[in-house]
Amino acid sequence: MITGLRVGHKNDGHVYNHTLAKILVEYASAVYMSDLTALFTWTCSRCTDLTEGFEVVELIVDVENCLQAYVGVAHDLNAVIVAFRGTQEHSIRNWIQDLFWKQLDLNYPDMPDAMVHHGFYSAYHNTTLRPGIVSAVQEARELYGDIPVMVTGHSMGGAMASFCALDLTVNYGIHNVQLMTFGQPRVGNAAFASYFSKHVQNAVRVTNEHDIVPHLPPYYSYFPQKTYHHFPREVWVHNVGIGSLVYMIEKVCDGSGEDPSCSRSVSGNSVSDHLAYFGIEMQADTWGTCRIVFHGNMVQYQVDLAGNIVLSKRPGVSSVLQQSVEADKSRNDI
Repeated sequence: MITGLRVGHKNDGHVYNHTLAKILVEYASAVYMSDLTALFTWTCSRCTDLTEGFEVVELIVDVENCLQAYVGVAHDLNAVIVAFRGTQEHSIRNWIQDLFWKQLDLNYPDMPDAMVHHGFYSAYHNTTLRPGIVSAVQEARELYGDIPVMVTGHSMGGAMASFCALDLTVNYGIHNVQLMTFGQPRVGNAAFASYFSKHVQNAVRVTNEHDIVPHLPPYYSYFPQKTYHHFPREVWVHNVGIGSLVYMIEKVCDGSGEDPSCSRSVSGNSVSDHLAYFGIEMQADTWGTCRIVFHGNMVQYQVDLAGNIVLSKRPGVSSVLQQSVEADKSRNDI
């Protein structure tokens, strides 16, 4: 097992750390839990092991769009953690099939030639999530000081996490934002990837074996400016060996974002490789339609007119919900 691999690239200067990846994948898994009480109090079945003692500051559920995220403080890491839930589709295969046909369809604001996936962009920018997350991050840093912000998510949650990391860096001036996603799809074109890597230099996309989702939407090498293109840096986790002698390799890929010797070197046709990272389950604990469990004796919470829920340890949560009500209502299906 290879740990603590240093990336030799002048624009990155960060270290991929296996232990940190094992911790963040547990945070990315826990956000799938549907029992809001257990998740908010960090007593859920996935809220143990390497994340024990985590303090949730705010839990946001956008019921209309079936989205979920939380913000909290990991005292052992001395960092704010932001985690986004991945797709909550009945059939993940249907969601994957839709990604095969998704075209670049949104010009990224104030960035010439940069285009992104409208659904992923809107899921973060045009829903309840953004105002709740930003205000919770700011308040946590006011309370605990200028500590790093670690943003994570799996699958579609990784796509939203990417937009969040860029937003916190560019629009809110937080200089120590770290991004680590798992099984993330492509979110924009080469111009966007270049812009992203310039501003979010401490970014890692972990891909697992033959996971199909990092191959989507498709990359067409003969249309480099018109096709989806991953931002760097990928870490490809795969097994090598013969018979019973099997070893897990964590390969830190080049700075192109589309290293042909990493996950692009395999077919990328596995759904099962998408649903488990480092042996951790990466899917919803129940597959009902955006099912949530909510106990009436819960601590402070607010519900807006659309039924969206914010559970918070902060005062003034209603103002966050009001921002979401007034946000752009034109949302496309994700």
